[in-house]
Formats: sequence, C-alpha cells, structure tokens
Amino acid sequence: MAEATQHQQWTGEWLPGMACSCLLHWFPLGKSKEAEIKRINKELANIRSKFKGDKALDGYSKKKYVCKLLFIFLLGHDIDFGHMEAVNLLSSNRYTEKQIGYLFISVLVNSNSELIRLINNAIKNDLASRNPTFMGLALHCIANVGSREMAEAFAGEIPKILVAGDTMDSVKQSAALCLLRLYRTSPDFVPMGDWTSRVVHLLNDQHLGVVTAATSLITTLAQKNPEEFKTSVSLAVSRLSRIVTSASTDLQDYTYYFVPAPWLSVKLLRLLQCYPPPEDAAVRGRLTECLETILNKAQEPPKSKKVQHSNAKNAVLFEAISLIIHHDSEPNLLVRACNQLGQFLQHRETNLRYLALESMCTLASSEFSHEAVKTHIETVINALKTERDVSVRQRAVDLLYAMCDRSNAQQIVAEMLNYLETADYSIREEIVLKVAILAEKYAVDYTWYVDTILNLIRIAGDYVSEEVWYRVIQIVINRDDVQGYAAKTVFEALQAPACHENLVKVGGYILGEFGNLIAGDPRSSPLIQFNLLHSKFHLCSVPTRALLLSTYIKFVNLFPEIKTTIQDVLRSDSQLKNADVELQQRAVEYLRLSTIASTDILATVLEEMPPFPERESSILAKLKKKKGPGTVTDLEDIKKERNSDMNGGTESTPVNASTASTPSPSADLLGLGAAPVTSSAPPPSSTGSLLVDVFSDSASVVAPLAPGSEDNFARFVCKNNGVLFENQLLQIGLKSEFRQNLGRMFIFYGNKTSTQFLNFTPTLICSDELKSSLNLQTKPVDPTVEGGAQVQQVVNIECISDFMEAPILNIQFRYGGTFQNISVKLPITLNKFFQPTEMASQDFFQRWKQLSNPQQEMQNIFKAKHPMDTEITKAKIIGFGSALLEEVDPNPANFVGAGIIHTKTTQIGCLLRLEPNLQAQMYRLTLRTSKETVSQRLCELLSEQF
Repeated sequence: MAEATQHQQWTGEWLPGMACSCLLHWFPLGKSKEAEIKRINKELANIRSKFKGDKALDGYSKKKYVCKLLFIFLLGHDIDFGHMEAVNLLSSNRYTEKQIGYLFISVLVNSNSELIRLINNAIKNDLASRNPTFMGLALHCIANVGSREMAEAFAGEIPKILVAGDTMDSVKQSAALCLLRLYRTSPDFVPMGDWTSRVVHLLNDQHLGVVTAATSLITTLAQKNPEEFKTSVSLAVSRLSRIVTSASTDLQDYTYYFVPAPWLSVKLLRLLQCYPPPEDAAVRGRLTECLETILNKAQEPPKSKKVQHSNAKNAVLFEAISLIIHHDSEPNLLVRACNQLGQFLQHRETNLRYLALESMCTLASSEFSHEAVKTHIETVINALKTERDVSVRQRAVDLLYAMCDRSNAQQIVAEMLNYLETADYSIREEIVLKVAILAEKYAVDYTWYVDTILNLIRIAGDYVSEEVWYRVIQIVINRDDVQGYAAKTVFEALQAPACHENLVKVGGYILGEFGNLIAGDPRSSPLIQFNLLHSKFHLCSVPTRALLLSTYIKFVNLFPEIKTTIQDVLRSDSQLKNADVELQQRAVEYLRLSTIASTDILATVLEEMPPFPERESSILAKLKKKKGPGTVTDLEDIKKERNSDMNGGTESTPVNASTASTPSPSADLLGLGAAPVTSSAPPPSSTGSLLVDVFSDSASVVAPLAPGSEDNFARFVCKNNGVLFENQLLQIGLKSEFRQNLGRMFIFYGNKTSTQFLNFTPTLICSDELKSSLNLQTKPVDPTVEGGAQVQQVVNIECISDFMEAPILNIQFRYGGTFQNISVKLPITLNKFFQPTEMASQDFFQRWKQLSNPQQEMQNIFKAKHPMDTEITKAKIIGFGSALLEEVDPNPANFVGAGIIHTKTTQIGCLLRLEPNLQAQMYRLTLRTSKETVSQRLCELLSEQF
C-alpha cells in the first residue's frame, strides 16, 4: 500500500502544479540531509535506467520522469541527463507533455547547449501550427531563455505573428512581451520594418490585454527609435482619454478596486514621456483634458478604504504628474500638480510623502511652478524636523535645496544647519556641500557667508571637505570688504576650547593674510593671535601644522615685534628635529629666511596672496560627483531665480581671438574677456592649444536645424531655464542669467545612453553680422561624455548692439561608431537684455506720443494660438523682460509694458501694448521704440508667444 501511494505521488498524472505539491509530500520522508541525498540518488539511478532501457517509454512516462528531474533540480541538485527526453516531449501533441518539455528547457537548457538547434526546430513547428496553446508555450519558452541564438532565429518571425490579422489576442499578448524580451537582450537582432507602423495600431485594439503588452513594447522601442513610433502619441492620447473618462463599470475585467485599467494608464503615460508635447492642437488639448481629469479624480473622495484602491489611484496620479513635469509647458497643470503633491506632504503613508518630495524637487526647477513649490516651505521644514524615516528626510533636504532662491536662502540655510546637528551620518557630507553651495550662491552680504561656513565647520567639521574651506578662503581673499570681518570672526571662533581642525586651517590661513586688520585691538594683538594659533599646533595633523608654520612666517612679515618669539618656536628641537620631513624642512627654511632676509625681501616674498582667478565652484562639482552621474531628466541647477548672484564666475577661454576688442568695465563682472564668438570656420591651429582638441571637427558639415528646434526656441523667448533639445541619445538643458547688456548661459549636455560619447564637440556658429552685434565666449568641455553623465558648458554673453538673428549651437560626436551631428538655435534674443521700467500712466502716454513716427512703431494683428488666459499673458509679458504696468491703460483688459534694451553702444527705450479680443480670439500688439529694427524684432518675438 505504501509503495502504491509513493508511486502515485511520483506519477504526476495531474497538472504540473498538483504533481509538484505531491512531490513535496514525498521528500520530507528523508529525516536527514544524508537520507534525502540517498533517496534522490536512488531515484536518479532509477530514472537513468528507465531512459537507457531497451523498452521505449511512452509520452506519459517521459513526462513523469522529466518532471521528477525538474523537481530534483529545483531542490538544488545537479542534473546532467534527461535533456534529450525533454526535447522529445516538445513534439508531443498533448498539452501536458509539451508543457513539461518547455518548462524543463526553460529552466535547465542554456544557450550554448548542443540541443539548441533541435529546440529551435520544435519551436518553429509550434509557431507555424497556428494552435494558440502551442504558440503560447513556444513564445513563453523563447522569452524565458532569451538568448542571442533565440533572438537570431525568431526575431524576424515574432513581429509577423504580432501584427497578423488572424492571431488570437492571447497569442498577441505573448508575442509582444516575447519581442520586448528579445529587444532588451539583443536589440541588434530585432529589425525595424513595415511591422512598426502596424504594431502602433495595436493601441486601438479592443482587447486591453493586447494594448497593455503592446504599450510596454512600443515604449521600449520608442526610447531608441522615436521617429519610427511618433504616430503612437495620438493613439496613446486617444486610448488614455477613453480610460480616464470611463466609469469603473465600463472596463469590468480591467478595473482594479474601482480604478479603470490603472496599469495600462501608467504605461500610456510613460510612453508619452518619450516625446515632447504633441504639436497637433487637438491632440494636445485632449491630453491636457486627460491630465486635468486625473488631477480632478485625485481630489474626489476614495471609493474604497482598501490600500489597493489608493495604490492604484496614486500610481496613475504620480505618472501623470511625471508627464506634466516632462512637458514643462502648461503653467496651470504644473501649479495644480504642485498643489496636489503638497497635500501628500502630510499624508500618513510614508511612501506617498517620499514620492511627493521627490516629484516636487523636479517641479522646483520649472519657472512656472517654482513659486508654487516655495509655498510649501514650512511643511518641508517640519518634515525635516519630525520625519522618522531617514530617506524621507533626505528628500526633504533635496527639496529645500531645489526650492532655494534669493528670497528664502537665509531661512533654508539656517534650517539645514539646525538639522545638521542631528542628521544621520550617511547624509551629513551631502548636506554640508549643499549648505556651502547655497551660502555662496545667494550671499548678498558676505559676512553672512563667512558666519555660515564657520558655523558649518563648528557643527560638522568632520564632513567639511577641503573644497569647502578652500572656497571660503578664495572668496575672502577676492573680496576686500569682508577680509577684516573674516579675520575678526575666525579669531573669536578659535578661542573656543575645542576647535575642529578645519577651523584651525581656515583661521591660520586668514590670520596669516589679514591678521594685521584686527591687530589694533588689544584683545587681538599680534602676540595674542600667535599664541592662540600655537595653542592648537600640537593637537593638529601634519598638513595643518605645515600650514600653521607658513602662517608663522607670514606673521614675521606682518608683525616684526613678535619675530623673536616666532624664531624661538622655529628653532626648537620639536621643529628642527621633527620626524616629519615636510615640517622639518619648513622650519629650517622659514627660520633661515627670517634671519638673513632684509625687511624689503621679506615683504616681497611674503606679500599678501593675490586674488584667485574666478572659476566654477569645485563644491558644486563635488556634490554632482557624490550624487553619481546625473540623471538627465532632472537638470539640478536650473532654477527660477532670473537675476541670481554671479558670485562664482567661470574661467572662460576665448574661442576666437582674431578680432579682439577691449571689454567694458562692467564686463569684468561676468568674467568676459576680449574675444568674440566662434565663426563657422575652424579656429587657427596651434600646438598645445586646448581649442584644437575641442573644436577639431568644426570643419565638418553643420547639420540643418533639428526637428522641433524652432518651436523649442520660441518657448525660451519668455523663459530662461529648461530643456532646449532632447532625443533618444542627448538632452540639452539651459540655465541663463542676464543683467543689462551682459549675460551668462549654462548649457547642460546629458548623455541619456549607457555608452560614452566620443569626440564630443559643441560649436557656436554666428553670421558675420551677428558677430559684430554679439560678443560670445565659451569654455571647452570634455570631449568624452560618459554614459548617463552630464557635462556643463558656460557661455558668456555681451550685447554690443541690437541684432535680429540667433546663434546656432552645433553638436558633433560619435556614439557607438556612428557620427552624430545636431544643430539647434540657441535662445539668445534681443529681449534678454531688457531691463523693466516702472512708469505712471501720464508718463507712459506722454512717452508713447513722442514715439509716434511710423518708423518707430511696429504693429501686428494675429490669431491667438493658445488659450487667452489673463494670468498666463501677464507671466509671458514679465518673462519677456518688460515691466507690466497696472492701471495704466484706460481699458483694463489691455496689457501695457515698458523697459529699456541695454547694449554696449546704446540704450533703447521700449513701450508695448497688447490688446486682446476674446470674442474674435485675436490680439493686436503694438511696439514703439526709438529704433525701427528693435521694434520689428521685439514685435516678431512677442507675437509668437500668444
């Protein structure tokens, strides 16, 4: 009886899952590991004898023994036979036998097996059988194995099955997911062809399972071949619209806890993130309606209290918000998304709080939503103080960093410093870097900056890297107005009984340079300064002691009255016979210098350090390195602040010095040199010149403007920050700052692939006429851009006179052996040099009448291209650069503005009047300036915005 029961457990006469459960009942009969191994070896011997026996096994017996082998393998034991029997099962016409055969192959057969050709032949037969069950098993096996051999054999066949009209829905689903698997493992074996246009139409399929699988496939294919699948945008919007407007009862089979088709909605929203906003107004309007509907549904009371309902609902919501952020084109949606995320900041679910903070970090980089994000500053600060989860606290720090601008910098820095005292050790260094960057970037009063950095060292000295204290010394040395305060403050800080070594380094350097500025106070006399520093000497490491010895010799020059005291210290055995060679050498040399050198020679050798050349802050570079290669979707430094302080200048390299001119004094503020922009011709070659390396391919043919370049250019007329260009390989982001006739543009090149770009060469191209009006400089970038990394290029700008054209940015590089050549228009337009001017009504119209010559006025009547929203219109006029004058025009519906265009040679006053006609959906724009070409250009630029 026992033998019969045991035999029945091993036969597997039921479905495989039931057979496996029976097998599980058998193996615990072994009371120890040794007993189990003994039983398995006995069974393997039995199976081997059955396979090698003279009596041919029927299909059922083969299935039974192959199933046993599979189960033994899953228990962790090696199987080195039975593969051929499993392959033979593939030719069976019985489903259970074929299923076990495919299961065994999927688990145990590797891609290098000698049997792979036989397996492929069996799979081909099943795919050609048109039996949906057998086709499904074959497709599952291909996807599970996923080898290059499989891809080479079937990548051309599966797309035909996918788009065939007579293929059943279940097979289409399997074919789509199988092709997706092969494309991910071996994309070079999946050819693009006629099937690509047909697979897009699967988004309209009646079966939502097919649509879901097809959307996953199309999303992956579109990321590398966007042009092939751009027609999917309108179909995806149409399908999404039908889902979000349907009731939960309309899609019963695909409704998950009262949320219709949530996973398909998420996939469609992700597909749309592969493309810029739709160009077709109807499609764009329908997509906007879908996104508004999703945001509206988020405000509705939940239809179920179960967590599955809220998870599905929020999954769709967050993906919709990601799409809104990606498009960055609808101010209303961006603000609404920000408000919705703000509600999640105090949600009881930790995951929701985390996701809200993470999404708001990205929203903070948009000009349209930056102000809305700032309204939640108190909530974020409270999360920083009370949140228990460290990952959420870290996201709160990131958001505070992202929302920081001139208006709230001191509050945010203060809160970060308070949090730093109790912050987790794992994130302290990152917080220190962010505090240092914000303090420098938004420092209006440099005494505040000095206080902040010293406080930073006091609180978290162990996490203050060399880049931080180097930077504070550079800034103090470069700014005369803060040197005395820095010396006084650091002297007071050093009086604490326990000082961090980094504070001793900063104190030693600053007092060595500027200690004379506070020496007149008896409380900080030269001897007191020296004794204070020397009291820290024996507690410091060798590098810090070396720095203090340099400070002492500086004191010999600054304070001759304590020369003898310092010489005694240098002459002591602890210095002259120090075990460290560096300290010993310094002591000997400094002592000799102080003894034999005259006062004049000492003054010359030990004179005050000259100002450091301004260059890009190394602290920011360190933060980016710490955070890893930048994900290109998020350009971290693009901020709302239009007139942000230019404290950390960028060392610029003249691109073409052939027509140098003397810069104006104000140009020094931006570090502008005397060289204009590059022309389309390559620069003169010179041995050892960096320019030869960076611009070596500039003689190549310049590509025509990329598709959509003109539209993106127009979007930047009224804003300074955002994504200028994006395709499957490269993302180009901009951050711009302008002041009077000067400007600086930061260009971020992001490598979206995992493969490095070689010979990466960005070139600015200007016509001869534009070169005479616009003086541009650029700093070379590294010719190699690693996969997933982001590099920054700085363009310094000086407007000499008014201009009509815009420079062309040409980027050439090699990707995977293929030469890439991309050209886009760089949004440097005349209105960027606008300075707003406030005027009373009487002054405005008096000046308006003075500019009444026909040559001074330019008028345009045009049809509205966008919804005629009052707030958006105001934002665009302010973004254009002029002041928006309230209560000036007798008609309150009209908009008037005033400003001055600043160039190096002249200043041009400008008045504008915009008259909307809501009924006709028309605008009349009138520009009056003292120069005809300026009126014409400003009118052209502003007309395109409405």
